[in-house]
This record gives sequence, structure tokens and C-alpha cells, in this order.
Amino acid sequence: MSVWDGLTGQDEAVAALRNAAESPDGTGGMTHSWLITGPAGSGRSNVATAFAAALVGSGPDDDHTLRQITAHTHPDVSVLTTQRVIITIDEVRHLVTSSYYSPSVGRWRVVIIEDADRMTERTSNLLLKALEEPPERTVWILCAPSEADLLPTIRSRVRSVRLRVPGIESVADLLVTRTGVDRTLALDAARQAQSHIGMAQRLATSPEARERRRRTLQTVLGIRSVGEAVTAAAELLAVADEDAKSITIERDAEERDATLRSLGVEPGGTVPPALRSQLRAMEEDQKRRATRSLRDGLDRILVDVSSLYRDLLLMGLGAPGEPVNLAMQDELDRAQESVPPAAALEILDAIALARQRIAANVAALLALEALLVTLVRALR
Repeated sequence: MSVWDGLTGQDEAVAALRNAAESPDGTGGMTHSWLITGPAGSGRSNVATAFAAALVGSGPDDDHTLRQITAHTHPDVSVLTTQRVIITIDEVRHLVTSSYYSPSVGRWRVVIIEDADRMTERTSNLLLKALEEPPERTVWILCAPSEADLLPTIRSRVRSVRLRVPGIESVADLLVTRTGVDRTLALDAARQAQSHIGMAQRLATSPEARERRRRTLQTVLGIRSVGEAVTAAAELLAVADEDAKSITIERDAEERDATLRSLGVEPGGTVPPALRSQLRAMEEDQKRRATRSLRDGLDRILVDVSSLYRDLLLMGLGAPGEPVNLAMQDELDRAQESVPPAAALEILDAIALARQRIAANVAALLALEALLVTLVRALR
């Protein structure tokens, strides 16, 4: 199995990275700093992992190295994947220090920063110093939605590789291969996720996730008054919270058990006072992760609602093509009568504003209420 297998719809990016990884030093466009950009779900972290495996492994078919990097256990690869809203300066400072170590088993030491757009300016400036004078055998790989999300000084010191949104058919093929689900279900999941690979896999394998999505869209379509808008906002927040908990609860429990084992505490045993600070630190990290997970869940809901009104807009304009929410065609046909294109456009603008507000840490319930009240007004 090649380390590049499973990178759906990214032939150009894979060709550039493969050429750099497999060419002798100084040829093939190899450089010490890379930036992999692409929309959410395009597979930025997967591409970075495959590139790292190609750099430090024994060859393109080194599946063992790929598994080690994915598990964050390879001695020559450091991966920063934050569960916080921002990447802290201490996290980057630790990476910068580790970047000066010589590789122990491969040709390169690789440092990956996922969600590099979550760095503050002060943190970015710390990283900049490391990028300006990188060690001879160290490669930095940054991942971000776009080049504009990083400081110009950072962008000037990296080679950019842009990923594209994979096609629905390609994502469906990947889901069938990975999970063995029925192809019809895989196509529906890929379409509803708008080719976001991670979300498509979740929809394909979780009936609960599919039901939560349908419930969300039906709730929005049923709003007729300001009172219903306020009630629906609370319902959407509850759905996002339920979705976030379904992702984090099991992971948090596993993480707590692993931490207790590493501290030498038996299951159900009492944590010694000297070790409680470490447990509290882990619990604080879990709380921050829950906050981010809820915010990400709200954003997914707003993306789904946006797809709904995009479908209605295109249907109202008579544009060709299948709707994203093809599985709800009957509901779309009924809603089209009361949602003219002008109203759909106004609602889409309101959804974009709500996403910006939530990203800026506005109270989620207030942002949702403002959005849904605007929806009611647009349809009058």
C-alpha cells in the first residue's frame, strides 16, 4: 500500500509532493518549509501525513511509517493538532525546540502544524524565526484553509500546495473502500457533506448523525414566526451540543483512562494529591476541546442550513444540477413556493454573518436567534 493511497481528488498536489520527496536533495522542488492549503474536508492533514511518511520512510510503500505518523509515535515526526480555539505560543515554542534535533531513523525530521491559521501574530512571529533559519535536515509542513490566513512574512518563506474540493463520486468511492457502506448511501453522504471527507464518513456510518442533520433542516423549514425562531434557535443549539458530546464523550473517557494508567492509578482508585494537578490540566484541555467541538458543530449546522437555501435559490432560478439535499426533494419542492430567490439570498447572507459572529465568540444562542429572526422577516 502506497502512502499516497486514499488522497482523493488531489492528483496535482500529490504529484508535486511525491516529486519533492522522491528526488535527490536539491532537486524536485524540495524545500524546508511547506504550506498545504484547501477548504475544510479537502484532506489537508492527510496529505501532510502522507508527505511526512514519504520523507522519513524507506519508500512510497512504507505503510508502517504511515501508521506510526498517524498515531503520533514516529520519532522523527512531530505533529501539533490543537483541540483549542487557538494554538498557544508554548506549543509552538516546544515544536521549534524539537525541530533542531537531528533525525534518528530517516533522512528528515518533519514538523507538522495542523490548523496553522489558529496561531496568533505573536505565535506566528516565533515560528517565523524558525522558518528563516531552518536546520539542514528539518522540514516544516503547515496546514491552513488559505494562504491569506497566515502572515505575509510566513507565506513568503513557504512553498504552497493547494488542494481542491474532491468530486462527490470520488468521495463516495473512498467511503465504499474505507467503510464498505452501500454506494447509494455513500453518494448521499458525500453530497450532503459537500465533499467534506470527514463529515461524509460520519454521515455514511452514523444513523444518528444523519437523523440530527435531517432534524436540523426540518426545524428551520418549519419556522413561521419570531416566537418559533427563538424556540428553534434553542433547539439548534441543543442539536449542536448533542453532536459535540457524541464526538467528545467517548474520547474524553478513553483519554482519562489512559492518563490514569500512565500515572499508575488503578481504575476506580484514588488519585494521589501529588498527581491531581496533572489530571486537572487534562480536564481543562478537555473543556477547551468541548468548547471548540461545540463551535465546530454549530458551524456544521450553519453550513447545512446554507446548503438548504442554496438549493432553494438555484431551484428558484431554474439552474441545472442536483441539489445538495436531494434526499429531501419533497420538502424542497414544498418550501420553494414560499422562498423566492431574493429571500434565499438574504438568508444566505444572514447565515454567513452568523458564522462570522460565532467565530468571533459572540454568544451562540444570540447569533442563532438573530439569524432565524432575519429568516422570518425575509420570508414575509
